[in-house]
Formats: sequence, C-alpha cells, structure tokens
Amino acid sequence: MSAARYTESDVRRLAGPRSYERGLGYVDAVGPLHVDSRRISARVQGTERYSVALEDEDGLRAACTCPYGEDGHFCKHCVAVALTALREADRLPALREEAVMRDAALDTWLDGLGRDELLRLVRERLAEDADFKNKLALRVAAAGGDTSAVRADITALLDPADFTQYGYIAYEDAPGYAAQVTRAAQAIRDLAADGHGAVAVAVAREGIRRVVGVYETADDSDGSIAEAAEDLERAHLAACFAAPPDPDETAQWLIDHCLGDGGEYLEVEPADYREVLGVQGLAALRALAAEAHRRNPSGSAERSLLESLARAVGNLDELIAVRAASLEANGYTHLTIAEELDAAGRPDEALEWAERGLRHAAAEDERPHRGLVDHLAAHYARDGRPADALTVRRDHFQSDRSLHTYRALRTAARAVGLWDTERPPALEQLRVDAEGNRKRQWGGAVLIDALTDDADFDAAWAAAPGLATADQLLRLADASATTRPAEALAVYTRQIESCCRHTGNGTYARIADLLTKARACHEELGTPHDFTAYVARLRTEQKRKRNLMRILDHRGL
Repeated sequence: MSAARYTESDVRRLAGPRSYERGLGYVDAVGPLHVDSRRISARVQGTERYSVALEDEDGLRAACTCPYGEDGHFCKHCVAVALTALREADRLPALREEAVMRDAALDTWLDGLGRDELLRLVRERLAEDADFKNKLALRVAAAGGDTSAVRADITALLDPADFTQYGYIAYEDAPGYAAQVTRAAQAIRDLAADGHGAVAVAVAREGIRRVVGVYETADDSDGSIAEAAEDLERAHLAACFAAPPDPDETAQWLIDHCLGDGGEYLEVEPADYREVLGVQGLAALRALAAEAHRRNPSGSAERSLLESLARAVGNLDELIAVRAASLEANGYTHLTIAEELDAAGRPDEALEWAERGLRHAAAEDERPHRGLVDHLAAHYARDGRPADALTVRRDHFQSDRSLHTYRALRTAARAVGLWDTERPPALEQLRVDAEGNRKRQWGGAVLIDALTDDADFDAAWAAAPGLATADQLLRLADASATTRPAEALAVYTRQIESCCRHTGNGTYARIADLLTKARACHEELGTPHDFTAYVARLRTEQKRKRNLMRILDHRGL
C-alpha cells in the first residue's frame, strides 16, 4: 500500500506562496493524524482549534473549518497537516491498514443491528445534517414517482442566486455553488436509476444549459464549477444509457452544445455517445458536423468535432484529412498525424508525415516543433539510421540552442561515437551566444547549463563569472560540492546572506536548506568549527526571527 499520494510541490501549488509559507509555521501545532483509506485528518491549534481533512486518493483536496478554509481555500492549516503527513509518510500505510480494519469492524456491527436501531441512527443523522436530509428527500420523491418535485429540487440546486451577492459568483463562492451542482448531478443519476430516465435526460440538459450560462458570471479560477459541470454531463450520459432518447434529436443537441457557447465552457466528447446515438444518430451527427464545417471551414470547434467523430467511427484516414486541411507552420499538426499513424501500426506513413513536417517548417521559415524533432529522431534510431538522427539533432540545435537540444545532440552523437567531434563546435556556438547576450541574460547562458550537465565542472566554474545567474550558480554548486567545496560554499554563503534580508517561513526553510549544504562543504574542507562559528553568528544576528530559530532548531542547525 502506498504512503502519501502527493508531493510537497502539490501542496505548494494548491496553497500558493503566502499560505504555504504561513503553513510552515503551523507544523508544530498539528495534532495526531487520523487516517483512513481516502482521508487524512487532524486538528490544528491556531487562533482557535481547527479541523482539517485531506483527501489524497485522486489528487490532493483539503477542507478546513477556519474562515479562510470554509471559503474553499487551501489554507495554512491545510498546508501544516499536509506537510506533517508527508513527514510521517512511512506511518501512513500502517494507519490506513488500521482504518480498513476499523471499517470492517463497523460494517460487521451495522450488519448485526436490528431495524429499529438502524432507523434511530438515520433519524439522528437527519436531525444533525440538513444536507443529508435534503439528499434523502430527493430519493424519496424519485422513488415515489413525484418527478415534478424532483425536477423542482434539482432546478433549485442549479440556481446560483444564493451565490451571486455581487451580481456574479465570486472566487470564494464558487466551491459552494459547485457543491450544489454535484448534488444535482447525483440526483439526476438517482432519478434515472429509479426508472425515470427520460425525465433525467431532460433535467440534465436543462441543468447543463443553466450551468453554462453561469460561467459567464463566475470566477471559477480554481476549476470547481468546471469539475462539477463535467459531473453533470456524465450524469446526462448515464441517463441517456438508462433511457436512450431519440437519436436524431440527440445528434442535434450535441451539435448545438459543441458548436454553441456550451462547447466553449464544457467539453462534451461526442464519441462517448456512440452507443446512445446508434447507427442512425451517428450518421445524422456526422452529416450535421460536415455541414457546419462547410459553412465555417476555419472554425476550431467545427474541426474538433469532425476529429472526434472520425475517432468515434475508427476512421483514421478521415481524421488525417481533417487535420491536414489546416497545418500549423511549425509542423505540430504533422506530428499529431504521425503519432496517430504510429499508434495505428503504420510506421512508414508516420515517418513520411514527420519528415514532411520538418520540410514544412523550413519552408515557412519557422523553428520546428520540439516534439516533431524528437519523434523523427526516435524513428530514425529505431530504424537503424543513427546518422540521420544525428543530422536532425544537429540541425535542430542550430535553430534552437537550448539545454534540451544540446542534450539531444549529445545522445545522438554518442550513439555513433562522434560526441568528441560534435561537442567542441556546439560549445563554441553557445560561448558566442553567451558573449553576445551578456547584458540580457534571463535564464542565464545555456553554456553554463551545458557544461554543468556534462559534469565539466572546471569549465563551468571558469565560464561562470559574468554569465551565470544565481540559480545557475546554485545548480553548479549542488552538482560539484564534493569536488569544488570552496566555490560551492561561497555560493551558498552569498545566498544565505541574501535570504537573511527577507522574512517569511518559506525564506527561513530555504536558509536552513542552504546551511545544511554549507555544513557539508565545511566537512569536505575540514573546517567544521568555522561552520559552527558561522551559525552561531547568524543566530545572534537573526535572533528576533523566532520562526527561523524554530526551523533551525528542528533541522539541528
């Protein structure tokens, strides 16, 4: 069984830099972790004691009872619990196993309860949880055949009025509305399962239209409404399977959705409806799509629809014809066609299209798409044509001198034993580029990255003055700390001094990381006492930063 199913990068991305930095200071305030098969929960002592729940089965999600968390944000308390779970990752499998055993024991207990005891438990839940009560009320209405009541309840769930206090759905209100849309989707599934599939189809289409309209007045930056809308569309498809609607009418609905405003906000894959449409409906849909494309041959929605239908019927040549009618200048379209042909077991045609894409990019005076070059070079290598692969890589390096193209050139040249011949002119070109761009380096000179990647550290340190950025120097220091500890230590020390001019738990964690690296350099140099003195001096100078002192203590620095 796996441990944590997410990474620290996931936490940082979901929280944002501000909440992430604040969360670092709350790690010590996290109580015991409670883990089950899908959820990790704990209490965090903040201004008050807050409850945090993480779900990490299909991507990391979090909820917290603090005001910021209740608005749907991944707050500092969520960060603290998520990081605590990562640090205790080795314990998670055992805790999950214990949770499975507890769940099994609970199931056994429930199986042994009588009818009256179960009813008492349900009634207690109904009295405590209004949301649970509403869900059951929907099931009762559907089971009783009162479809008009169910329809009204679903319509109410999709009404955004309670979330549009400013005339639109604000970012902080989007998750609340999304939750209601998800409930509506489940109600539609229940309606179809209870034998009212035709009504469920109609209600789902009304709901999709309503939610699409909401997008125009909603800040859905976190994607919660989009995700709920996709669930609504899946509920519609399930209803269609439960009670297949008229195929011609369904074809028209799909066309109207995909080519109207709905297609812009909620992507529906017509191929998913193939069984629902049947032969008649699929033919009708293809005819409608072809006519729409004839009227608007440059429309991306029309082209995408034709591609989807070609995939639905398994007609690769038709798919290629659609794509070939609108070729991108850099050869990317050629690449997608080549990939489709390769997947279909037609490698000769795939190679022809990839080569054609390279020629097309040259004719358009465009830098070829990187993926196209990678695809073509891999084809040559598989076909036993390493010299051709090297030629392609060399030409690409000439037009796009980056670390990626340098690495690719190195791999191709080594395959034919020519790297010693290819490397000097390639480095010379990078050196000329670096000198010419000395005053406008953004990501730093590619020359430094290439030499570091080659593990030619002496040459990289020699070229670094005036060319390397701070990030490049850090990467170089990390790569060569054991062989060039004095140079690496100087880089780490400068970065520590720079970080000390700023505040924030993220900065403090970075200082601790750099100090750890600096300690390793001192050990290589045989000067551990100098490091001890340096840390003592830094602690004295920064003693007012209590969170920094706490982090240093935690790291043993």
